[in-house]
Amino acid sequence: MLLLKLSAKDLLALDRRDRLVPHLAARWKHFRGSSSEGEREAWAESLIELAKDLIAADRGDVQMLVECRPTGADAPVDVMLVGRHPGTGADSFQLIELKRWSSVTRLEADAAAFIVPGIQDPKLHPADQLGRFYEFLMGDKGPLRGLSVECGGFTYLHNARDESVRPLFGPDAPTGPCARCYTLDSRDEMLKDLQEQIAEEGSDAAAERFLKRIGVRNSPLLDAMTSSRGEDTVFTLRGQQERVAQDVRDAVTSVTGDPSRAPMLTDVGRKAVFIVTGGAGSGKSAIGLQLMAEFEAKGLSVQYASGSRAFNAAMQDHVGFGDREFQSRFRYFSSYINPPEPRLDVLICDEAHRMRERSTNPRPWMPQGKQPQIDDLLDAARVTVFLLDTSQSVRPKEVGTTQLIEEAAQRRGIRPARYRLQKQFRCGGSEAYRHWVHALLGLSDDKPYLWRPDGLMHIEMANSPEELVRLVRTEFCAGASARIVAGFSWPWNKPVGKEKRLEKDVRIGGWEWPWNADSTSRCENGVPPSRLWGVRDEGFDQLGCVYTSQGLEWDWCGVIMGEDMVWRTDRWVFQRGKIKKDRESGLWRIERPGSCDPKVIASSVDEGSFQSCVRNAYHVLLTRASRAAVVYSSDPETQDYLKTCVGKVENQGLRPAWSNLPEVARRSRSRRSRKGRGSSNKDAQQPGLFSL
Repeated sequence: MLLLKLSAKDLLALDRRDRLVPHLAARWKHFRGSSSEGEREAWAESLIELAKDLIAADRGDVQMLVECRPTGADAPVDVMLVGRHPGTGADSFQLIELKRWSSVTRLEADAAAFIVPGIQDPKLHPADQLGRFYEFLMGDKGPLRGLSVECGGFTYLHNARDESVRPLFGPDAPTGPCARCYTLDSRDEMLKDLQEQIAEEGSDAAAERFLKRIGVRNSPLLDAMTSSRGEDTVFTLRGQQERVAQDVRDAVTSVTGDPSRAPMLTDVGRKAVFIVTGGAGSGKSAIGLQLMAEFEAKGLSVQYASGSRAFNAAMQDHVGFGDREFQSRFRYFSSYINPPEPRLDVLICDEAHRMRERSTNPRPWMPQGKQPQIDDLLDAARVTVFLLDTSQSVRPKEVGTTQLIEEAAQRRGIRPARYRLQKQFRCGGSEAYRHWVHALLGLSDDKPYLWRPDGLMHIEMANSPEELVRLVRTEFCAGASARIVAGFSWPWNKPVGKEKRLEKDVRIGGWEWPWNADSTSRCENGVPPSRLWGVRDEGFDQLGCVYTSQGLEWDWCGVIMGEDMVWRTDRWVFQRGKIKKDRESGLWRIERPGSCDPKVIASSVDEGSFQSCVRNAYHVLLTRASRAAVVYSSDPETQDYLKTCVGKVENQGLRPAWSNLPEVARRSRSRRSRKGRGSSNKDAQQPGLFSL
């Protein structure tokens, strides 16, 4: 839980625009239900007082983490100040309990409790709660364990005088690094102590490091694979992720012949099935790739299957495997028409929502599926792990659901284990953004509402496609990873001529832009094939669609909405488009605006399935950014409506321009150099994700 990450000066700027309290209330509702009037008054008063004091101490750039509660803590801390210690240079943390109390008296029946006017129940000393939070942070299982950091804390009673809260300073008051209490009388001392504990510079970098430690910021999947050097996989599984992984480990141990190491799984038998569901960025792929690395290191036979060619191609390009080596470890769902002999120990099925009814091959002389694809996958291994998110199913014939997998497993006498991942790691770890997108697209019961910036994720509207390109290109040229994607509302022509020139299919007014190349090889000017569009820098100058962007993410992502999904008065309207071939050029052009996806607009697709596919496609596109999304709709009424949902651009510390990010928050776009095609020489393997 984190309500807000913002510097003191930017928090005050947000408050001047009357955005601070409404934002905090919206975030609080997401985590804990509706906020009370007292809570809103406390934010409006206490946070502002603390921010003003930080300005007075020349610490206006210090990051304030408001209502921060990492996983495992029993309660949030009102504010964490995160920065660099001016003496040691180490990361420095100050935990602050804000109290509006003007006076306290000791409870006669309990010397450790206090009576506060206006509050019904007795209260413990504020330092007690700070002490527990400190012990959590620095303890054996805390996020700051083993680190050389400076950490302390204090209570700030900004409405009180020393004499009116004298019982808090008694000889039996709590001691320790978080025991200090300041009032109006000791405000100057507090400002001096702040200056001694946190430096004026370096707060942004320290905050980014802390957010990574508590799992709010996570390494993007492909970047984690690239940066792995064999000592670990870079995937730090947290909370639910680790519980899922451990249960799979225990099941594999039991199924592969050593049940003494997993005595609690006596019902596993000789086969096991796991179903792991979760939204985009919930860490499903991280679990799968981590387990694959571990099982390979133990000598087990394991393969990783996916329903996405772009995702597989991106992984191969990043890790640097040769073709034969990659294909022996990473497969497609259609690869198991004939089950492997002997059966695999483990098969991990990522993006299982993309399963088809039956496996097919494009070449008629190749084997064709004779049974449901789910049965092909279950036949292939002794332990099968399915990772899926039905809100990312974007084609009518994608049938992968929890129910389908459960029924297939039960027909074989297997009781599948089910898990639901709740935490969000994509989109900067912003749960608020994910919920906003779901409400906007009608994927939840919530009505669309105005976006409240949280300091983790940024979204803004462009006034034209030209402006969208300019904004995203600026960040790309500065060093950020970035792409522009669009709904499938324009035809997709194949490259023209021997030179493979891309046609500018996407046309909005006088603006024209090409799709990613409908090709398996490079095109004119080094344009990569569609499967590598999302990971090669040369792909920036083409638009991606849902099929080439699913499973990938970038720092900045521009999203162009077409006329397949438009807003009319008070609801979304979904339109099937129509294309025709131009006789003169032989190219496909729009005849009727709307979806141009041939798989989705086919007459065999009912209206409900059509709408679901379009909604899910935009859900995928809007959640590809890890820091900022820029949106534009080619439909004027929709564009006006989206502006009311996104609101004005918040520049006060909330727009993550690459030039303003601390160095620790930046990551290189460089990839590993690939090995030669067809390489299978183990001695030539580079250290990496699977070199444990």
